[in-house]
Amino acid sequence: MAAPDDVLTRTRIDIELQSLPQWRDLGDLRTVLKCPTSAGALELFAAIGELAEKANHHPDVDWRYDTLFIATSSHDAGGQITARDIALARAISNAAQRAGAVARPELIRRT
Repeated sequence: MAAPDDVLTRTRIDIELQSLPQWRDLGDLRTVLKCPTSAGALELFAAIGELAEKANHHPDVDWRYDTLFIATSSHDAGGQITARDIALARAISNAAQRAGAVARPELIRRT
């Protein structure tokens, strides 16, 4: 269970997102990653799964051919954004860069 002080303030989220320009705060952290191929998207999906397992923090990932729609928040903190979400977003962004994926935040959708 997340402690109340694990939840990030609006100011802290804004500061962190300055170094994560491919992510948006919609109450959770979201991005869209377009991969060179569908197979590349599946490989990145698997890499995200490995990162999530290591962090014991699991994002929502929706695979659509060569595109991954990703959202993360901390369910144990009432769905709010915590430092764990920022760390996972950063790790996902690094994996995406290695995979040749391009961030397409303009495709982010509310679900």
